[in-house]
Parts: sequence; C-alpha cells; structure tokens
Amino acid sequence: MKYDYELAIIGGGSAGIIASEMASRIGVRAVLIEAERIGGDCLWTGCVPSKAILASARVANTVRNAAAYGVSVDGVSVDTAAVWARMKSIRESIATTDDAPGRFASMGVDVIEGRARFAGGHRIETAGRTITAKYALVCTGSHPALLDIPGLDPASCLTSENLFELDRAPASLAIIGAGPIGVEMAQAMNRLGVETTLLEFADQILPREEPRLAGLLAGRLTEEGVRIHVGTAIDRAETSGGLTTLYDGDASWQAQRVLVAAGRTPNISDLALDRVGVKTNRSGIVVDNKLHTSAPWVYAAGDCAGRYLFTHTAGTEAITALRNMFYPGSTAAHEPVPWTTFTDPELAHVGLTEAEARAKLGRDKVRVFHCDMSHSDRARADGDDLGSVIAITDAKHRIVGAHALAPHAGDLISQFTLAIQKRMSLTPDFTNLMQVYPTYSSSVQRLAGEAIYAKLKEPVYRLARRLGSLLG
Repeated sequence: MKYDYELAIIGGGSAGIIASEMASRIGVRAVLIEAERIGGDCLWTGCVPSKAILASARVANTVRNAAAYGVSVDGVSVDTAAVWARMKSIRESIATTDDAPGRFASMGVDVIEGRARFAGGHRIETAGRTITAKYALVCTGSHPALLDIPGLDPASCLTSENLFELDRAPASLAIIGAGPIGVEMAQAMNRLGVETTLLEFADQILPREEPRLAGLLAGRLTEEGVRIHVGTAIDRAETSGGLTTLYDGDASWQAQRVLVAAGRTPNISDLALDRVGVKTNRSGIVVDNKLHTSAPWVYAAGDCAGRYLFTHTAGTEAITALRNMFYPGSTAAHEPVPWTTFTDPELAHVGLTEAEARAKLGRDKVRVFHCDMSHSDRARADGDDLGSVIAITDAKHRIVGAHALAPHAGDLISQFTLAIQKRMSLTPDFTNLMQVYPTYSSSVQRLAGEAIYAKLKEPVYRLARRLGSLLG
C-alpha cells in the first residue's frame, strides 16, 4: 500500500517536536498535526513559563536577603505585571524560533493545524481531509485534572493552563495539591509577595519523594511564609465578596484565587482510538516498553501514554518509538527515570526511595548513605546549607536509588541515573570517580567514602587487615 506519509505525528508538544526533528534527520516522510499551538504544555503552560516565574521569584528572594552577603539594598518592590510580561516574552521568543511551525516545514516535515481522529486502517482525519500513514505516533499530552468540590466553580479556578495567561499575580492564592507544580508555584508566589496557602491530601508535600527531604523542603517553605496544611480533604467551597473559602470539616482557608494542581488527565478522548483498536486505561494509552500500542501501526509517547509526565521522558520516548518503527530491534523505553522539583533548593529523585528499596530487596539488604549540605564547603560558601544527598544501595553497595535536596540537584542527580543504568556501586565505582572541588557534587565523593568505611568494618575486611599485619 502506498501511504501519504511514512509517519503521522499527532501532537506538537515536546514528544512531537523531537519526533519531527528525528524523522527529518533519518529521512522519514512525516507530517506533524497540532490542534492548537506548537510547543505544547512545556512551552505554553508548563516548564518554560513556570521556570521564568521561578527565576523572578528567586531574584526577589536573593535581594531581600542581600544583607546576609554584606550587600546593602534599600527596599524590595515586586511588580508581578512585569514578571508576567517577562515570562510571556520568553515564551514568544521560543515560539518564534525553536518551536516555530516554519522551522519544521524547512526540515521537510509537513505541518497541519487541526485536530486528528483515527478513521480506521491507516487513515487519519484532520483539517477536513483524510491522510494515510504507515505509522502513527500519538503524543497529545495531558491537561490539568479538575476537582468535583461542591461550591467550587471549575471555570473560576486557576490551573497551569490559565495561570500564566493572567496579567499579574493575585493578591492571595490557595493551592490544592502539593505535587511538583503546586510546591513550585507556592514558593514562587510567596516570594513574589502573594499570600499563599498550600493544601495537600497526603501526609507530606511531594508524596513520591524521600520523606526526610520533603520535610526539610516543607520547613524551608514554611520559614519563607507559605502556609502548609497536609492531610486535608477539601469537602466544600464558598465564594463571596471576591474571596473563595475552602473547607475541610471545621477548618477553612480563604484566598482571592484557587489554583488546582491535583494531577493531570491524558488528552485522548477525541482521537477515536477505538476505531483502530488502541487500548486505553485511566492513565492513558496502554503501551509496552517499546511504546507500541495494541494497534500494530500505532505508537504513543509522553503524557498521553501515562508512564511518566515529564518533558524529558516525552522526548526520549518519542526517540524510542521512532527507533522501533524504522530500526526494529530491542530498543526499550529508558529506565530509570530521574526527575526534579525546581524549588529553591531543588529536590531531585531517581530510582527507589528507602521504603521502596526495603520492600523490594528486604529490610536487612538495604544500605542508606547520606551527606548533609551542612558538610559541603560550597553550600556554606554560598550561604545556604539546607539539604542532603542520599544514596540507597543493596547489600553489596550497588546503587538502586538516589535523592538530593540541594542547589543544582537536578544536575547532580544525572550521575546517579547513569550509575543505576550501568549497575554501578558506591564503592569502588564512585570511590574512583574524582569530583571537582568545591562543587555540590563533592558530596557524592563523601558518600563513597562512607560506603568504604562501612565496607571495611565487615568481617572479611577486618580479617584481611589482621592477616596483612601478621604477614607484614
């Protein structure tokens, strides 16, 4: 059968952009179909705008605390309208350069503006016509989940989709959900002068993180002025006089606006996936570890595939999918997957938590090593020694998980990602890996040292030392 295209990419977010670039480079005749704006969640409602806001908030906080560094500053004034304008200009700059539709057209990728629906076989309906493709890659992303709370009008709530469309920050904000988005925005808004309350159903903020590090971060946010309440279940809401009150039984919290950051929902309802036999579940499209769906010619990547909801995983999944389409073999989706919550300090994670490791390997077969930032010369020189680097290993010191609360933790965690991938050990592998001094990565060398000292206490090493003494 002759197809219009070798590959139809449905969705122009992070996965779709990477897939388009790869298709162009390997000579695949491809079409990119996007219903709204190229760039997707990352550019318009996720990574780019949130990090721009975080950057402004970090500057405001640094200036407020300049005296601690011997620098005098007369007063701090934050203009959130200017902060929002800066963020929007950054988005627009990226949209007209790296993510511009014309850029992909210049690569040889056709771009269609319109919604896509499967029409059976290898056919896809879009923009009033039907095209055919040998393969389809679905990467339509996700959108914020809304909560069914009596009295809370979803249309009046802020989400990551409309928060960054405001002209300026509200005077006060209640955030429902203390996952990465909720926690990042809580710290940023508070630093920008917004009275901020953070509400979480679980018993800690960032429930997927190491409890000790999440607790340290919660303490930092509280010190800065964020009001944190965990173990809350909002059961109703009332709006009056321009303020919304959220209730959990007799407890209540009031704010000018409410930001819902309580999970995401895959964008798959309008694709007519049933017409081509693609199976779905609550998380999204069901895929195997090669990103292949239940339809022989359809693959899925990114948020809509429901594996991990991160920009970096969307891109790597898109590459994996295309490799399996056009270079069949044993290419599997990347594991382990690192992630970072971009607070100040950052909280990074890869592999198992201590609790997960003990449940999987056995309580007595897990070793935990940590180096607090209070022992980091760089942290003390920079004037902020809150945090820790934690390495979790099996009984033979092979690394199975790592967690870091520190400046630049998202960069630091990468070496642990490689270590888990390559089944490396704290000792001897990290013992022999020289770290630059003074950097935050120097803490990793301290962890390796702790592992050496622990190993030397084992009976076999004590015996070896004794024999060495006798022979010497």
